[in-house]
Amino acid sequence: MPDIDYDKTQNYLASLVPPRELELQKMEKYAEQHGFPIIGPVCGYYCYQLARMSGAKSVFELGSGYGYSTAWFAKAVRENGGGVVHHTVWDEKLSKMAREHLFNLGFDDLIEYHTAEAVETLRNAPGRFDLIFNDIDKEAYPDSLPVIKEKLRSGGLLIIDNMLWSGYVFDAHNREKSTEAIRRFTRDITTDPDWIVSLAPLRDGMIVAYKK
Repeated sequence: MPDIDYDKTQNYLASLVPPRELELQKMEKYAEQHGFPIIGPVCGYYCYQLARMSGAKSVFELGSGYGYSTAWFAKAVRENGGGVVHHTVWDEKLSKMAREHLFNLGFDDLIEYHTAEAVETLRNAPGRFDLIFNDIDKEAYPDSLPVIKEKLRSGGLLIIDNMLWSGYVFDAHNREKSTEAIRRFTRDITTDPDWIVSLAPLRDGMIVAYKK
């Protein structure tokens, strides 16, 4: 059996994603032109599918950028009958961009915007959530897990981005703080019996975890 080429695989997966709204395409083009790390159409559609399948109506994003992932979750929440998606980002400019994009997509009524530190905002948010998406600074991943576990309902989904970290996690000599943090997070969640965990090698790797 021949080796599977990574780039060809990712391009093939991208070709299977249905056409996106023009506004989403604009967001993708901006990311390409400015080197902004959005999750991209393959992972975006995967997040939409997972949120749709699970019937999620309350979603909390830890790290939302200018709203690309938020849009996919909002699309699912709308189709699930409505609810709320929490968009959380430090940067005022990114928050403003997200508001404009999500308004143009017709999702603005579903979004609660936070310009603040993501994990502390989650900690202080009322209630528990159906789905939590984690895409913050990688060094903060391990310490975010106990808060996520507390705020996610039983039967809820956790999605974590960048779990392959451009392949650095495979390099035993790489001891960078971000790489070590991803390794620790992966070890912590996969050895915790309260979670059912899989890692999908889409783009930079996404963990999907089900809270028992």
